[in-house]
Amino acid sequence: MKNHINTDYDLIIAGAGPAGLSAAIYAGRAGLNVLVLEKEAPGGKVIKTGEIENYPGFTNIQGPDLAMHFFEQANAMGAQFEFSGLKDFERTDIFNIELENGKNLTSKALIIATGTKENLLGVPGEIELYGKGVSYCAVCDGSFYKEMPVAVVGGGYSAIEESIFLTRFVSKVYLIHRSQKFRVDNKTLQKAQSNEKIEFILDSVVESIEGSDKVSSIKIKNTIENTKKELEVNAVFPFIGHYPVTNFVKQIQILDEEKHVVGDERMRTKIEGLFVAGDVRNTPFRQIATATADGALAGQNAVNYIESLD
Repeated sequence: MKNHINTDYDLIIAGAGPAGLSAAIYAGRAGLNVLVLEKEAPGGKVIKTGEIENYPGFTNIQGPDLAMHFFEQANAMGAQFEFSGLKDFERTDIFNIELENGKNLTSKALIIATGTKENLLGVPGEIELYGKGVSYCAVCDGSFYKEMPVAVVGGGYSAIEESIFLTRFVSKVYLIHRSQKFRVDNKTLQKAQSNEKIEFILDSVVESIEGSDKVSSIKIKNTIENTKKELEVNAVFPFIGHYPVTNFVKQIQILDEEKHVVGDERMRTKIEGLFVAGDVRNTPFRQIATATADGALAGQNAVNYIESLD
């Protein structure tokens, strides 16, 4: 490698989800000096996921356990970690990177693997009762509601899978979805439909979350019949989609209309030395397996790029 290029790190990876950690494993194994940035816990959304059945090599594993495997392997390959988010970056002949904790670092290449954040319902009581019954992580908080009724909102994989997970603890799950159609495979949907603890409330939306110091009920509206009712629940788990974490990206030429980072088949962006991986990318499918594949490509192509600087 071009030793006279003086940087703090060969490669900095923003995000320690499956994509970022996979990239760190490949880059670390190639001998790069790698730093991974993460302002929360390593593992990304995997640590908030319950039972995982579709990740190759594991017929059944809990999300936090899989996340720990990723983290330990990246560590074993020499990756270093800084628990801060990425605030800004600029490319000259190198990458000048500003962290949210105030540090300024330099690297020869950068991988954006910052993932996505959950969408909010945007109803009264949601913000006020966050942490008091409103939660976006069933794995984190489900056990607090043993033998209590709860509500899950959404119609995708997260909503269905987390509803199934919650039945381990709660007395009942009201699964509220705005239509009759679900964005999941039939096997997953049928598993939820056959669970006696899950009651489907369709063509309905949440209008408000009620409670003073904790969630006590929700008010919902049937959009077809135009009727309203109130359900007594002790917790609400919204799973209604997500948005890409790209608020730090000032270079709009690398973003699509929805603010995802655009990358090619080698995870390269329009900025030389800048790569992308995982859910933050403009990808048609967002799963753990695809994120790790993205990370492998981004990590190895970052290695190739840095070696080309010779």
